[in-house]
Amino acid sequence: MPKNRQVYVPLSDTNVSLNCERVSRREMLACGALGMGGILLGNRLCASAEAAKTASAPAAKPKPEAKAKAVIQIWLSGGPPHTDTFDPKPEAGAEYTGPLKSFLETNVSGIRIGEKLPKLAKLADKYSLIRSMTHGNNGHETAAYMVQTGRVPGGRLVYPAVGAVVTAFKGFQGDSNSLIPPYIVLTQPQGRFSEAGFMGLRYKPFATGGDPNAARFAVEGIIAPDLSDAEQAHRRDTLGNTDQLAQALGSHPEIAAAKQATHEAYELIIGDAGKVFDLSQEPDEVRQAYGRNTFGQSCLAARRLVEAGVKYITINQFVWDTHKEHFQAMQRLLPNLDNGLGTLLTELSQRGLLDSTLVWCCGEFGRTPKVDWGPTWNGGRHHFGSVFSVLVAGGGFKGGQVVGSSDSKGENVRDRPVYPGDLIGSIYELCGIEPDANLPHPMNEVVKAAPSADEGMKLAGRLTEIM
Repeated sequence: MPKNRQVYVPLSDTNVSLNCERVSRREMLACGALGMGGILLGNRLCASAEAAKTASAPAAKPKPEAKAKAVIQIWLSGGPPHTDTFDPKPEAGAEYTGPLKSFLETNVSGIRIGEKLPKLAKLADKYSLIRSMTHGNNGHETAAYMVQTGRVPGGRLVYPAVGAVVTAFKGFQGDSNSLIPPYIVLTQPQGRFSEAGFMGLRYKPFATGGDPNAARFAVEGIIAPDLSDAEQAHRRDTLGNTDQLAQALGSHPEIAAAKQATHEAYELIIGDAGKVFDLSQEPDEVRQAYGRNTFGQSCLAARRLVEAGVKYITINQFVWDTHKEHFQAMQRLLPNLDNGLGTLLTELSQRGLLDSTLVWCCGEFGRTPKVDWGPTWNGGRHHFGSVFSVLVAGGGFKGGQVVGSSDSKGENVRDRPVYPGDLIGSIYELCGIEPDANLPHPMNEVVKAAPSADEGMKLAGRLTEIM
């Protein structure tokens, strides 16, 4: 293995039990002798044992029907402009529209979207738009926390994001023998808060790193850009043949478990499981349809991960904070969004996966409807949490619908406000997660999966009109 590369070591709920307080120095040295897989296994075993010892089991209540078996979250970090994407306001005038003064009619009568989204305009029957999302917060970190957790920022607890909660209830059910982690981020973690919150390391996502549009998608700890699979296998065999300490301690049950985990890690690196990240297996015309850029190929990778049984995939795109030269950026970003998301929805539908795969696409807020033409900004849009848009599709969400509306200039909610907790609670229900179920907590505190009104965040009700 290349130096300083991280290896994902698969670990199920039940395949090993380890009390970290009784691991001897000799045993930990033996784990180290097994190589990087053994070292990381020791860390993961300790975290897992602690979680198993202290975490609360989800409440045994009647569960809603699980229509969504997987979730793809497309996170447009920085805040995409709602008036240039899913809620165009051409009548507001040039000081609001800038050069994007037109719009497109979609294949659903009465729904129109931004002029740079022609592929999505042909697919409106497959998604619904929430045009009245709101929380009123204009700070990146705090707004991102609100949209991804549904909770008030700055409290005593750091709450988990949606992906961690779905993983807690759906990621370790034992319905799959896949070595691939149940919660994956393409390609970098969100970065503005801890995705797992108080639930801890067990529920953090596996971030791939790398670039899926590169000649070789160098997934962190799985794909080495400078080593072939044959070279990886040779290194594994050489290590195994020379590791006398590990061979001598092989009968110890916990060392045997470490060896098994190392074997599984190498299977993920050079076996069939890791091939899910090999986008070269896809026809060139498919890759071109998604767009030969990082975002488009991340959407393609997300489809492959759903097919492989991954429960939650987040695509993070960190380029939407367009304070200056906004419209120059839109000339690049909007076609990429259209191709990537449009082709993803098309392929999920064609492959019979859309009904069981929930897709949601948004950022932490929108952007100011009125364009800032000041000399510093040269046509910029700034943070705007008063009203913004979200696209939802599949997994039990109806298509061809619009929830709520903004006013004539896109500056305020006109009707049917939707708060982050409303959307998140709806996602949990479609995933078959009881909103009142208890989350795993290291101190056994009772914390419900979905936010409630008594926590201080506004709620207006679940999205029953599109569920």
